Amino acid sequence: MDIPALLAGLPARLSAIPAHWAARAPDAPALHEGGRSWTYAQLRHSVEHAAQLLRQLDVRAGDRLMVVGENCALQVALIFAAASIDAWIVNVNARLSAREIDTIAAHSSARRVLFLAGASPEAAAHAARLGAASAMVDGMGELLAGDLNAAAIAEDTVSGNEQVAALIYTTGTTGQSKGVMLTHRNLLFIAAVSSTLRGLSSTDRAYGVLPISHVYGLASVALGTLYAGAALYLVPRFSVDGLLSALKDDGLTIVQGVPAMYAKLLQTLGGAETPLPTRLRFAYAGGSPLAPSLKHEVEKLLGTALHNGYGMTESAPTISQTRLETPRLDDSVGTPIPGVEVRVVDVAGMDVSPGEPGELWIRGPNIMAGYYREPAMTAATMRDGGWLNTGDMARQDPDGALFIVGRTKELIIRSGFNVYPLEVETALNAHPSVVQSAVVGRTVADGNEDVIAYVELDPQHPVTVQALQDYLAQTLSPYKCPSAIIVMEALPAAATGKILKGQLRQMAQNTL
Repeated sequence: MDIPALLAGLPARLSAIPAHWAARAPDAPALHEGGRSWTYAQLRHSVEHAAQLLRQLDVRAGDRLMVVGENCALQVALIFAAASIDAWIVNVNARLSAREIDTIAAHSSARRVLFLAGASPEAAAHAARLGAASAMVDGMGELLAGDLNAAAIAEDTVSGNEQVAALIYTTGTTGQSKGVMLTHRNLLFIAAVSSTLRGLSSTDRAYGVLPISHVYGLASVALGTLYAGAALYLVPRFSVDGLLSALKDDGLTIVQGVPAMYAKLLQTLGGAETPLPTRLRFAYAGGSPLAPSLKHEVEKLLGTALHNGYGMTESAPTISQTRLETPRLDDSVGTPIPGVEVRVVDVAGMDVSPGEPGELWIRGPNIMAGYYREPAMTAATMRDGGWLNTGDMARQDPDGALFIVGRTKELIIRSGFNVYPLEVETALNAHPSVVQSAVVGRTVADGNEDVIAYVELDPQHPVTVQALQDYLAQTLSPYKCPSAIIVMEALPAAATGKILKGQLRQMAQNTL
């Protein structure tokens, strides 16, 4: 892939995507939602009308436009409309609490907050609480607009694609939620590379269930699909029945999800003994670690390779992924995507030997512009030469394949030994009775830590806690085995499916 040529050919704004395909293939399907479809020409029309509405609502270039909702066609139109007038889109999942919604609105100093109630009762409730008024986007329907924030100060704009396009607030699983500034260049680069590596074409139909409020759903799924002129099948939230119906009735060719989604699918169907008839070209997992045992079962069920990838909000998000032409059998997250450089370093910032674990640093056209209004936090994450410290521990094989060892901040020190939760979680998730797990540290006397595991079990395959402990004792060193395994009906998770370890860590500490 010729990265300099690709970068030189990127447009200045995200809004060029629907404009390009509306001119080239106006009648091609672009979006599908709940039995209704929009062509690229219809999408462009709605984008233009939405841009007019935003101007009428006094949203200016450099303003932050907060959109509270769940996946729907109107949300996609507003992303492109905001881009066309140089506003920053701030997509927020409506299932957040009132406190979380208000905190993001205040921190971003949003000029307007829009609510998409059509696909989300929670968005309707937030709109009612804040007295939002009705407005219409031609071809898409109603939205509800909050009051104008006259105190909002517009940020400077630039003519090239280094202009900030999106402000994405992280889920804050391990601390303070941060607003990540991603430019048009960041997002367009990932959309272009993602669609190229996966060989997307206008005949593809991609399942859009990952929240667009999250960078994976926004850049890799939504923008990556539309950049290729393919069709995006939007779903506000995941259900096993919904996925099965889409596979059967909509002829999906691409499914991208998180491991928890695939685990729920297997649990509901009782395993992979009866493969599903599908038209899938491939399936991808990301957002959290993928256990090899889960990967194997999903591949049997779907009849296609389940590819793996790795990224973070700060890298828009993709850093590495396995390749369609070379599926892997292990838990590697693949090789770095073209244009992205990686380093694995020790505590002194020196490169470690190949195959040795260390902290992962990355550099490329996907690196964020920084954390909004947090210069000290930005400086703490960036390194000289444009490198970003991911905060993840990784090792890289001689063939370039990356393996994520764990989060630096999640490291558990037990009796002087290092325990990475990911290793314990991988062992637990390999047990047929475990749907998913999360491991955290609990501080005890003298700065020591206990290893605490939370598990979500498959009721169709009963197992005792003692049986799980015995199972782990066969695969893990004694110091890595949990002091306690706690069974939960469902692990706390964000809308993306990402487990909220901060809550679990607090629960573990409170049980001391």
